[in-house]
Amino acid sequence: MPGAAADGAIVNPAGAAEQAWSRLQPERWPIPLAAFPHEAALVGGAVRDALLDRLGEAPDLDLVVEGDPLALCRQLGRRHGGSSVVLDAERSMARLVIGGWSIDLARRDGPSLEADLHRRDYTINAMALPLADRRQLVDPLDGLTHLQTMQLVAVAEANLLDDPLRLLRGLRLAGQLGFELEPTTAGWIGQHANAIAPVAGERVLAELEKLAAAPGGEPWLARCLELGLLAPWRHSAWSGDEVQRLMRCSTHAAQQLGWSEAELSSFLPLARLANVVDAEALERLRSSRKLQKQVQILRRWQEQLGGAEPAIRVTTQPQPERLQLHRDLEEILPALLLDWPTDVARTWLGRWRDESDRLFHPRPPIDGLSLQRELKIPPSPALGELLLYLMQEQAFGRLHNREEALELAQRWLTCAQRAGERAPRRD
Repeated sequence: MPGAAADGAIVNPAGAAEQAWSRLQPERWPIPLAAFPHEAALVGGAVRDALLDRLGEAPDLDLVVEGDPLALCRQLGRRHGGSSVVLDAERSMARLVIGGWSIDLARRDGPSLEADLHRRDYTINAMALPLADRRQLVDPLDGLTHLQTMQLVAVAEANLLDDPLRLLRGLRLAGQLGFELEPTTAGWIGQHANAIAPVAGERVLAELEKLAAAPGGEPWLARCLELGLLAPWRHSAWSGDEVQRLMRCSTHAAQQLGWSEAELSSFLPLARLANVVDAEALERLRSSRKLQKQVQILRRWQEQLGGAEPAIRVTTQPQPERLQLHRDLEEILPALLLDWPTDVARTWLGRWRDESDRLFHPRPPIDGLSLQRELKIPPSPALGELLLYLMQEQAFGRLHNREEALELAQRWLTCAQRAGERAPRRD
């Protein structure tokens, strides 16, 4: 009797190709199949995801061809539109971006399609669908069986070392797919973890971000730390506190707090990354400045509020400090709350979702230009201090409208002027 996955996503080998093509829906592709060379074959993640029935609306398509992929990419771009980009001239790899789709073209590595597949990273990525025969699944390394058994198996130890990013990619794939690492494969990754050091930071970060976004990514990120895969970019050894906080950054914990799908996709990866790398490491990985700043702020407040009863620690702080917390974390507050008691975290989340809550979303009650015009004052550093003072008064409920803001601002200016007059002069 033919084997199948428990959820019915993977069909028997005889029908696997037909099932995969029905899910790939090539009639929706921006380039018709007939436009590709006769010997072209779809390989890699699109084949895997089609067999697992986890394709997105516009999956990334990877094809291998015998001829010149760079010339083919330019030709397809001229005929069908889109933008062609050379990914790696030395290895003959190009990309066509068209209508929200990404189509990568590469020269076949070896004398045959089977030889090409033997040079790939993991068996589940070493399957191919020839475009000329939609009844054939080329699977020389038993990748379909490994999909069924939910095991990630490396093709060969040497293949992992050919591109050491594949070491990290193994953990990322396991986290994304909910697979287990086959023991020999796990041993190779642990043995050669330090080989990842020369890999470009941008490539490492791309894998890390995918893993951080995976529903079950937290234990695999912890394993990255334990194996030393991130050691080249971290100044310090990983700590037990980091791993404990990381393990609390689970999809289940976020759902318990009532996070929406949008909040899950935005803040759960950030919370996980902040427990794995600091801002300096992210700079070495060439991340955006925005991500560096978010992680720096989140880690700083985690340290300041760490330990028991973080909400009590907040309420015992001076009001300027409390206001600064909400100014710093206004865009990313949910990422801080995963480590908090559920009832307190839910209360804070509810207030954060209320855009009119002026403590959780601090704003001056009046803008600087209006203050200058209404009170006839020039721009100066004192104006910034005044705006911050008015923001604090509004945040803590002592100021409610524009008229009160103008009245309070006038009193503040008068007091500041008198204080200046009383200050001793320096000759």
